[in-house]
Amino acid sequence: MRMKDTTEILCQLRKLMKRPTGGQWTSLSAYIVPSDDAHGSEYICEHDQRRAFISGFDGSAGTAVITADKALLWTDGRYYQQASNQLDPNWSLMKDGLPTTPSIGSWLAGNLPKESVVAVDPKLISFRRWQPIYKELITADCSLLPLEENLVDAVWGAEQPARTCNPIITLDLIFAGATIAEKWRNVKCQMEEKKTHALVVSALDEVAWFLNLRGSDIDYNPVFFAYLIVTHDELKFFVSSTKLPSDFKDHLVTNGVEVNIFAYEEIGEHLLRLIKKKDEKIWISSNSSYYLNSMIPKNKRHQEVTPIALSKAIKNSVEVEGFVNCHIRDGVALCQYFAWLEGMVLNKHHVSEISGAIKLEELRSKREHFMGPSFETISASGPNASIIHYKPTEETNRDIADNEIYLCDSGAQYKDGTTDVTRTWHFGEPTNWQKETYTRVLRGQLTLGATIFPRKVKGQVLDSLARKALWDIGLDYGHGTGHGVGHFLNVHEGPMGVGIRLMPDDPGLQENMMISNEPGYYQDGEFGIRIEDIVQIIPAETKCNFNGRGGLTFKTITMCPKQTKLVKKEMLLKDEINLLNEYHRLVWDTLSPILKKEGDNLTLLWLERETQKI
Repeated sequence: MRMKDTTEILCQLRKLMKRPTGGQWTSLSAYIVPSDDAHGSEYICEHDQRRAFISGFDGSAGTAVITADKALLWTDGRYYQQASNQLDPNWSLMKDGLPTTPSIGSWLAGNLPKESVVAVDPKLISFRRWQPIYKELITADCSLLPLEENLVDAVWGAEQPARTCNPIITLDLIFAGATIAEKWRNVKCQMEEKKTHALVVSALDEVAWFLNLRGSDIDYNPVFFAYLIVTHDELKFFVSSTKLPSDFKDHLVTNGVEVNIFAYEEIGEHLLRLIKKKDEKIWISSNSSYYLNSMIPKNKRHQEVTPIALSKAIKNSVEVEGFVNCHIRDGVALCQYFAWLEGMVLNKHHVSEISGAIKLEELRSKREHFMGPSFETISASGPNASIIHYKPTEETNRDIADNEIYLCDSGAQYKDGTTDVTRTWHFGEPTNWQKETYTRVLRGQLTLGATIFPRKVKGQVLDSLARKALWDIGLDYGHGTGHGVGHFLNVHEGPMGVGIRLMPDDPGLQENMMISNEPGYYQDGEFGIRIEDIVQIIPAETKCNFNGRGGLTFKTITMCPKQTKLVKKEMLLKDEINLLNEYHRLVWDTLSPILKKEGDNLTLLWLERETQKI
């Protein structure tokens, strides 16, 4: 991973931090550069890669803080290795999540003199993230300034890429399963319960899902730049009209609604008008920007996760069927890839991380309703697999060999669903330690996948079940165990999840949510292991039914074998062996008829071997 010299960039930024602007401030003691765009997106377009531009670190999560003499980068355990490799000597890595690492607000409060001014672009930080920093600075007699002039943009200048403005497409009801009118009725019912007049929607996947539209403004994420304001009698859609599809009017007729179109940049103006027009409260998520939240007076602000976020997370029957079907098609492509790859590696043919990822995308592209990858494929061989969110580049690209572990985390966007699957392989002879750690990861994954739990239990409660086999010998992994998955939308979707950290908007796990099940283990500089399935939450029959609360469990919909050569059978309990064998029988029964029909004997023979009982 190439290291970028940020010396001159930091010098220019620090000059701007000393420059008086409009009488608001004389100089800044610190400037915060979040990863987010104006919509709080996890993945962002090139125009919004400000933190990557200023620091050189291009992982999806992290926050930069620049003072007069220091530059610091906070990021979580997924990116410790990557950040260490990409940050130049100007930067200090702050390992977020470790007990010894202070929060951004705490560090600023403890290291800046009194009356210091810290600034951040209010459009690029959520209200939820603003508040703790603001409070800690106030306690230390410092202040946090919402500075709308973005200093990184000023440094970047003419070289900053333009914001993407790609065409929007409509999503047919045979894939969406519910009209806009039906979704609107559900939202209005919840708005009535909360006594709110309007709902402000800024998350791009929520806008896309609600309007049964998809886009491509952000790589791998079928979303487009837009805002939405929902009232009881109007839908206000803030978007560049040049992006709208030619069949948009017909789409609205089919969906039983009218939508008023306004320029993307007019969201603030219309929100202010709405505030002045009525005394009723306005619903907005604290995950929306501080800029939008702060416009609404506190006494008029109903701050809660949006009703769209939860409705989107609980898949309707058509979405569920689409998820199951697309994972079957995806499973065929995955098996074809791994069967092909094994043959190439064992026959000493050259396959690199990059060429392997290209081959996998080619195989997926032949499957019905394929729209593209759902994220950049993590095709990682040997030590590269120990980097949790590794992406191969020309500088890091390695050949896939038979003497080291190969980790492949990949996914696809189909019109009827989104996939995300990780498999770990060894095409030669794994070491005893590799087999032990793989088996411990597998035990955690099987245990979580078979767990029965009360309805609406928080995902955090289940996390340790996936880690216990690793914890037993003092190992762990630095990422969450499960994330929600969008329907032909973002591969990472809230508001629920399974992880060590509390998810403040988690409504509790509910039937027909789709989440991942992905424990792992990473030995720095040597190898990495992750096993990931997408699971559907389904009802569970229990003797006592949790005193009427109802029980739930997981149904795995990912269809791809897990390598048994890496398993130490003697470490597995009888129930775990049965779970693995039952899963492999399901994979064989599901995929083999398709491979037979297609005449793919190479993959069929590979699948037969890889799904044998242990």
